[in-house]
Amino acid sequence: MNEPIVVDSVTALRAQVRDWRRAGLGVAMVPTMGALHDGHISLVRIALERADRCVVSIFVNPTQFAPTEDLDKYPRHLARDLDQLRDAGAHLAFTPGVSEMYPDGFATKISVGGPSFGLETDFRPSFFDGVATVVAKLFLQAAPDCAVFGEKDYQQLCVVRQLCRDLDLPVEIVGAPTVRDAHGLAMSSRNAYLGAAELETACKLNVILRRTAAALSAGADQAGATDAAVKALVSAGFRKVDYVAARTSVTLKPWQRDRDGRLLAAAWLGTTRLIDNVEIPST
Repeated sequence: MNEPIVVDSVTALRAQVRDWRRAGLGVAMVPTMGALHDGHISLVRIALERADRCVVSIFVNPTQFAPTEDLDKYPRHLARDLDQLRDAGAHLAFTPGVSEMYPDGFATKISVGGPSFGLETDFRPSFFDGVATVVAKLFLQAAPDCAVFGEKDYQQLCVVRQLCRDLDLPVEIVGAPTVRDAHGLAMSSRNAYLGAAELETACKLNVILRRTAAALSAGADQAGATDAAVKALVSAGFRKVDYVAARTSVTLKPWQRDRDGRLLAAAWLGTTRLIDNVEIPST
């Protein structure tokens, strides 16, 4: 495999993409915060199926972290990440520093409504403003034809789609299935925080969500089913549950039985916050 080109400036990124465009090549992008795992690599593979060239950004975006969150300890393994991108066949890694993305005097942010309301925003009020701002910048910097995001961060995927629709950003957003380990745990960089006993408990999150989604599909009362899921998670060993909620798949408005649905959850194991979601089976 060829080594991916590594650039850390917007100027160098644009120059390389411009050369590809002149050669008639299509470009796909995979935005990441690094600490890559099999879930990220699955996104790269989808990007390579959809375009001639794949750009992967690696940037731990400070504007989506609250002061109380884990910005300083978020895992960073750039050399390992680049090895994985080489093996996966990615063509370019964009690794900007904070000063490149947010130079002195930076004073603009994007605020997204619609699917950003509730769920994560109830607990991380500035999160999606930070996500929307950095994603818009990356799209303007790299000008990809498409970008691939995992369904594991389902609300984020909906927010990015809304962002592109509302601002007429000419980027096709591709949603990719969640990659799970052998026990059903959704791949996440933050899983590295979990000890062996916590990992065993973490695997129960998806089990409880699937059981609850099946009950909803079979006609169970929505409030009763989600309340039962919260109690089941606490009984399983989760310290706290931020939410278990049924939502309409595209808009993330409260789910109605005649609509495609998604069941989303966020729960804490010790000091680690996990999120996951599953489709509510159609009746």
